[in-house]
Amino acid sequence: MMEKTVNLLSTTWSNLDSFELRLLLNERVGGPGQYTGLGKYPNTLHLPRAGTSCRISLTFSDKSDKEIVRIERGPAFDATEWKLISEEIGKSILTGPVKVGREYSFSSFRVLGSWRGIRSGVQILPPPDDAPRADIEMAEHPFIFEFPLKACEIWRITNHRRLRDHRNLTLLLNILLAGRTSLQPQRPEHFGAVVAPHNTINWVQQFFFAQPGEVVVDELSPPAAAQLELVDPDEYYTTVGHDGKGLRVPADLDESICCYTVLSPENRAKFDRATYWMDMASRQWNISVSVSFAALVSAVESLTKRGKTHRFNCPTCLLPTQHEVPGATQRFKDFIETYAPGAGLAKQRNDMYDLRSGILHGSELMQIDRGLTFGWDPPGWNERE
Repeated sequence: MMEKTVNLLSTTWSNLDSFELRLLLNERVGGPGQYTGLGKYPNTLHLPRAGTSCRISLTFSDKSDKEIVRIERGPAFDATEWKLISEEIGKSILTGPVKVGREYSFSSFRVLGSWRGIRSGVQILPPPDDAPRADIEMAEHPFIFEFPLKACEIWRITNHRRLRDHRNLTLLLNILLAGRTSLQPQRPEHFGAVVAPHNTINWVQQFFFAQPGEVVVDELSPPAAAQLELVDPDEYYTTVGHDGKGLRVPADLDESICCYTVLSPENRAKFDRATYWMDMASRQWNISVSVSFAALVSAVESLTKRGKTHRFNCPTCLLPTQHEVPGATQRFKDFIETYAPGAGLAKQRNDMYDLRSGILHGSELMQIDRGLTFGWDPPGWNERE
């Protein structure tokens, strides 16, 4: 009888991020890892390599989360080494000290002062005097963004957390603040551009760099001399625009950030997907309004509950039957009806989702992307509405 393989992944590591575990194992066990046949074992990776030199084998879930679900011994497994790794996971990765991460984000409003969330521990600071600045108001204006960060003795894990949290919180601000809040793309573009002051045409790369100082510090930086103006939320989201006053924030911003940070892991993942699609909608607007619109619908769908099949006994014949909860189209319509109600908008809701389906299935493009829109003409105007 074959001996049953033991899963070394401890049940006490339920809050362990698989990417952080992978970074630790790459540091302590080695890499880059090797497969031994994608057909039979498509989700198993052997570290540092396959064969007799394999110390451990990692199996990843084939579900959407792609988490590590099993760790098994390899021919070169070292029990003493694994004991030290296990202790390091418990003492360093899961229970690190809380520090402050720092990085540049960008606002479509010039940042002329600072704001600090007392409860959330988040801070917005104006850029240092030597940081590059745009000469016009309608631009991406840099600011230093500070936020709580759980540190680790392994720098690669700490920096991964810093970049991840900076991205997620910046995309959150893109929802909570007027205008657009963004960060530099990981894969910047190259393009032709007019370069001042002589208005020459150069081939340039999208890029920004300024020294923010230490990217991980023990406590928040001192606030700026000027503070960002607080605006009543009801007024903020209806009146704040480009009027030369720079960035302002809603008075309940700290509370809103705290509501996000206390979400369950499942709901936070859903919300992060929604903020990602909202960011993509903004980024794609100048390239494809069709893709931008589809991204907006995807943001809504990220927050709806996935449909599942439920089995139950029919109350009439008492035989087992199946019941499907509402599909994607109905869930979208129900969501909009709940948060933007109005019986008179029912047809528009149907048209919105039909347009989205047509775009993603290749049978539709919005008029503006086909070069067929002329101001007040009904087809293009109706799509814009």
